Amino acid sequence: MTDDRLQARLRERPLRVSILLFPDVEVLDFAGPFEVFSVAARIDRAAHGHAPFEVATVASARGPLRARHGLMVIPSHDFDDAPQADILIVPGGVMTAPLKCGETLAWVKQEAAQAPLTASVCTGAFVLARLGLLDGRRATTHWEDIAELRETYPHLDILENTPFVDTGGIVTSAGISAGIAMSLHLVGRVLGRDAAQATARQMEYEWR
Repeated sequence: MTDDRLQARLRERPLRVSILLFPDVEVLDFAGPFEVFSVAARIDRAAHGHAPFEVATVASARGPLRARHGLMVIPSHDFDDAPQADILIVPGGVMTAPLKCGETLAWVKQEAAQAPLTASVCTGAFVLARLGLLDGRRATTHWEDIAELRETYPHLDILENTPFVDTGGIVTSAGISAGIAMSLHLVGRVLGRDAAQATARQMEYEWR
């Protein structure tokens, strides 16, 4: 059903991939998926004349914010002007800010309610868990945070030693670089395995 909704939207326009940003977001958590979907769109546009994805970053405000390790980034949109997401990506990092920000939690909840596909990278799973989006599903996160996620949400089925867990409309990945593997998997779901492999090859990323 999830993929049918994505394909129906894709027949009308490019799929909108929205990637959440917040203070102390892990750089590769958001940059990895950004690169995967952007490269996949570039390859498909060159081959077929149209891009299947429009990728944008979204934060509570449009001004510069400091990602983890001091990288300054400027989001494409704030919550008020961001287009509705078809694929929502919630990255991890230091989760203090997003978990304490009611506006951020409300926006993620709103977008996840209408997006056919919501995915988290690394500790982004804590946001999905807080909102109840992982209830009744298997999930994963960074290996270092498995114990905390289990302790905080003991009713959840948290898996370890896996790069990502796909439960249909909700996908969670392990830490940092695992978000790249998960994103390639999602490209494969939308465009097919050959497109995902071509994207990985273009990125010189070993993907199985």
